[in-house]
Amino acid sequence: MQSKLPNTSTNIFSFMTGLANEHQAINLAQGFPDFDISPRLIELVNEAMFKGFNQYAPMPGLPMLRNEIAKKANKLYDCSISAETEITITPGATYAIYTALTSILQPLDEVIVLEPCYDSYIPNIICNNAVPICIPLLLPNFRPDWQRIKDAITSKTKAIIINSPHNPSGYAWTHDDILQLEAITTNTNITIVSDEVYEHITFDEVQHESVLKYPNLFARSFVVFSFGKTFHATGWKIGYCIAPPHLSHEFRKIHQYLSFSVNAPMQYGLAKFLEDENNYLQISAFYEKKRNLFLQHFESLPFTMKEITKGSYFQLASYEKMSDLPDKDFAVWITKNYGVAVIPISAFYQNGKDDKLVRLCFCKKDETIIEAAKRLSAIPIS
Repeated sequence: MQSKLPNTSTNIFSFMTGLANEHQAINLAQGFPDFDISPRLIELVNEAMFKGFNQYAPMPGLPMLRNEIAKKANKLYDCSISAETEITITPGATYAIYTALTSILQPLDEVIVLEPCYDSYIPNIICNNAVPICIPLLLPNFRPDWQRIKDAITSKTKAIIINSPHNPSGYAWTHDDILQLEAITTNTNITIVSDEVYEHITFDEVQHESVLKYPNLFARSFVVFSFGKTFHATGWKIGYCIAPPHLSHEFRKIHQYLSFSVNAPMQYGLAKFLEDENNYLQISAFYEKKRNLFLQHFESLPFTMKEITKGSYFQLASYEKMSDLPDKDFAVWITKNYGVAVIPISAFYQNGKDDKLVRLCFCKKDETIIEAAKRLSAIPIS
């Protein structure tokens, strides 16, 4: 049998989490919280099961949830979204990105990908017999290189994938970034796939620049969100895609033959939970405290934070003061020897580009962050 992904093996997140478990290491590698979700949200899901929300939900999602999402989008981004024709509930954001790409790509279409990037993007493109065109982001802050992006557009360019706040760097796109994207895609047939799963996790009064704020850009966009990231429930695997009717129509054609529908009790619970806007408006402040605690305890360690994260729950760090090992070898070394797992940034590049950077995750209990810093304080400076 010929593999669709012949050069792909177990991804770095599964590998590092497995290594962390093997060595009883603190897992600052994979992006999942180690603290509980809201008890109220759990109560609402239980309520749904007792009320009989235990059969198939409608294919696009429960109307009550889509209505609450439309209200939320209008409040945050001053946009009028149709709950009926423009919102589809999905089993996770990664699924939504795959479905969006599958709904538009034909063999040999090109998709511009800005690297480093979330590791599902490129395999999604390849599985659709399309071609990823990888453009590096500009270090040290990982902002888009607009001239290189513009130069990469050809008659075969079908889509551009964007991600803000950015995983792994924490860069938050600016108003000017969005205007640049709008300018280079106007009067083209290019579709935007906008990964906005960290929309509620921005710091230092930075406002998330959603594609939903820009009508001309939204008219050609799939915009993807995650309840798992927002409400600390990554294991629930529930997200949603907002797209204009013509794109949502194509998206749902694929969706109906993949999962068809999504866990009904959790949709009910999320719909009721969204009725209180404080449940999502307080997320940034919550994580900003964790980021600041992380920086406070890691500033004395021999890592170099060249750019402080402005969004997501990740911080990049250089280990140049400690080692000249390749980044994956370094990540394995500190996991085995110092009991803290991190992610090498080369895993976010198709060609394995190694800038001697690792990603650390701070969506953890305060005591987890403090204990991780304590363990790493034993690393000698070379």
